[in-house]
Amino acid sequence: MKSRKALLRRIALATTAIALPLAVVADTGDEPLFSPKQLADMLHLVMESDRTVYTRVIVNRLTLQDKVITASEHFEDDHALALPAQMFRFGSEMVASKTDDFSYSLQSLWAVNRQNMPRTEIEMQGLTYISENPGERFYGEEELGGVKYFTAIYPDIAVAPACISCHNEHPDSPRRDFELNEVMGGVVVRIPLSE
Repeated sequence: MKSRKALLRRIALATTAIALPLAVVADTGDEPLFSPKQLADMLHLVMESDRTVYTRVIVNRLTLQDKVITASEHFEDDHALALPAQMFRFGSEMVASKTDDFSYSLQSLWAVNRQNMPRTEIEMQGLTYISENPGERFYGEEELGGVKYFTAIYPDIAVAPACISCHNEHPDSPRRDFELNEVMGGVVVRIPLSE
């Protein structure tokens, strides 16, 4: 019971942090409310929770348990559910259209969609690190387009049978031996650092 209350407090804090204007985090001469690491961790907690709930409660239940609908990368044409990775990307694209205060993406060393492969040295280092060190996170700084970023990379875990069946059976998958609760990729969160 104690750990459940602690988890609920963490989720409430993370939700509150996102609801606050991100400007309060910027260095305005005063001490920032949250460090970039704290902010990235809170953002990831919300992302991971939403992604896990969609995967387990919607996709896994409706496609594998109740078998009332399928999930497909061509969900509109197939009248199916969007894949969890697609839902994540849609959210990321919406955030990018509304703010430059942070960004996030889902990437993998074994991406089915080649656009989700690592493109920077930090992404490659981080994805390699989290795949070799289950349960760990990776933090670093990088400069992209003349802007310095705090970059955090979190493990993206196969949380439901739907995850592994989709990746292991996809014709474009470079890897077909994923198991439940294994690292399949990573969530990359970037926060620009003020000078």
